[in-house]
Amino acid sequence: MPHNIVETAREAGTFQTLLAAVDAAGLGETLADGGPFTVFAPTDEAFAALPPDTVSGLLADPPALARVLTYHVVPGRITSAQITHDSEQTTVEGGVLRIAVNGAVTVNDAHVIQADVEAENGVIHVIDRVLIPAA
Repeated sequence: MPHNIVETAREAGTFQTLLAAVDAAGLGETLADGGPFTVFAPTDEAFAALPPDTVSGLLADPPALARVLTYHVVPGRITSAQITHDSEQTTVEGGVLRIAVNGAVTVNDAHVIQADVEAENGVIHVIDRVLIPAA
């Protein structure tokens, strides 16, 4: 039986920073119980690639952190089979993600490195960069 999005991400073992951020922003319960959601989940390496102090600054500012995190979440379940052409998806944060299909799938400037990680309340697509919403 698949787990919820939070449990699925925890089991993967490559999202410790994302999960810590989700907890710090108070979004764990929403991602565990709400949905369905499509989550574009940055790896620990993606967070490590951010400029120094970015993660600690976000962790110290829960509202800003929540904006960044909810910019990675789209309402509904969108699988790779449904991503057949370029599109724009409105995020929970309210911004728009540009999804491009050109051999590979990109979300803004991030590449999808693993698609369709199923969870009982949505789907996770692993990306190689942290998406930052426009100010």
